[in-house]
Amino acid sequence: MSRRNAGARLDTALGWSAAPGPVATGLRALLYLLLVAVFAGPLIALLVSAFGPVTDPTRLTLIPQALTLDNFAAAVDRHVLRYLANSFVVVGVGLLLQMLVSVSAAYALARKRFPGMQLVLLLILSTLMLPEEILAIPLSLVLADVPVLHVNLIGTLAGMIVPVGAWAFSILVMTEFMKEIPAELEEAARLDGAGDLRIFWSVVLPLCRPALGVIGIFGFTMIWDQYMLPLLVADDAAKFTLPLALRTLRSDDQVGIGVLLAAALLALLPSVLAFLAMQRQFMRGLTSGAIKG
Repeated sequence: MSRRNAGARLDTALGWSAAPGPVATGLRALLYLLLVAVFAGPLIALLVSAFGPVTDPTRLTLIPQALTLDNFAAAVDRHVLRYLANSFVVVGVGLLLQMLVSVSAAYALARKRFPGMQLVLLLILSTLMLPEEILAIPLSLVLADVPVLHVNLIGTLAGMIVPVGAWAFSILVMTEFMKEIPAELEEAARLDGAGDLRIFWSVVLPLCRPALGVIGIFGFTMIWDQYMLPLLVADDAAKFTLPLALRTLRSDDQVGIGVLLAAALLALLPSVLAFLAMQRQFMRGLTSGAIKG
């Protein structure tokens, strides 16, 4: 009996569930309150302050007082909705392009064998090691005169979409996930007369839904939070995305801190909603590797 109790105590954090009592309950409640204060406190302060008058940015409150929509009205007057629409266009088209490129490249790398495949993987991985600041000048030169097409993408939303169309992280995640798909499924499909495109679309891709959720959330966040790329491409305030517009609002002395917090809340909500929408696929994608192992 003592061994069973010891094992149960090790199965829980600090053994609290195996040691019930007022002290353990109080410690759990204190820990939960501390976690809420650390992680949810800034978010609650942002939410409350965005709907209330703020005169001192060093004194944000967690308790709502005089709730108002004046901050959002002032943000709309500052064309925040236009910046928000630009961000949605960039992240919508960019994420779709990124996922198409990722699954296509991953299928070739995971299910095919060709000379130089390891070199290709190494080159893809190396792009993750280069910070955006190093790529800023070469990228701006390429976008000013796109090779072969000889098109200038500076000053267009397309200039913010094309560079995020391929991301090494998404390609590597999809590649490793597709490698775990049994080869017998592909062989059975070929015996039925299916070609590569049919196998990719009807066999491999449906099994990759958990991985698609992972790269969808990470890709959405990566594109939505882009600051350096819009800064290089946008030559007019009408082409600003919301993260870039926050910098402009912050440097404007006529914009109060409440308006800035309202715009920051609008910039935060899409990422939260995207995670909630794809949370199930995201968690399945994170745990699928452990389950297979």
